[in-house]
Amino acid sequence: MFRNREDAGRRLADGLGFLKGRDDVVVLAVPRGGVVVASEVADAIGAPLDVVITRKVGAPGNPELAVGAVTQEGEFMPDSDLVDRLRVPEAYLKSEVSREAREISRRMERYRGDRPYPSLEGKTVVIVDDGVATGSTVGAAIKSVRLRKPASVILGVPVGARESMEALASVADQVVCLSMPEPFYAIGTFYEDFEQVDDRTVRSLIGRTRGPRAQ
Repeated sequence: MFRNREDAGRRLADGLGFLKGRDDVVVLAVPRGGVVVASEVADAIGAPLDVVITRKVGAPGNPELAVGAVTQEGEFMPDSDLVDRLRVPEAYLKSEVSREAREISRRMERYRGDRPYPSLEGKTVVIVDDGVATGSTVGAAIKSVRLRKPASVILGVPVGARESMEALASVADQVVCLSMPEPFYAIGTFYEDFEQVDDRTVRSLIGRTRGPRAQ
């Protein structure tokens, strides 16, 4: 159990301590909650912080059930088995993907303004979220980052569903997950304080200038 996202971030930073002091590391947070966790990680290891934004596509009539996710570039990554099983209409998917792609663009502008996106080529990129349930949005984030030719992609999360983490381990170069409890319920059940993170907090954390990397 984590007290809050700051506590989770500090504990995750310990697990990522092998990256401390390196000049080739970039931390990318999955908004919104992941930004608070990632800020603690970035401060502790002395790395710059930015965001990678993906959006899940919910099932018809059940928006919490992800049938896929949209990458930062607007590409849809479906859960093909679930789409087929639920017989999700193609027109529905097309509409939802378009809507979520627009939301990604809106959030990028809202969180980052007109700042250029950091170059990830040849870098070690650490993707951080506050937890992983189905893994759809994080999987999309990894795919998005891969397009920018990093040297390696590390996924760091405080807590995750074991099955999802095992699947993500096949697409990330390394996974650091502090806890994989079974049974796994909603991510928020593993936090004492899991209040929603607002846009102002996200902008403040990713816009903050960080000092020189710790040695």
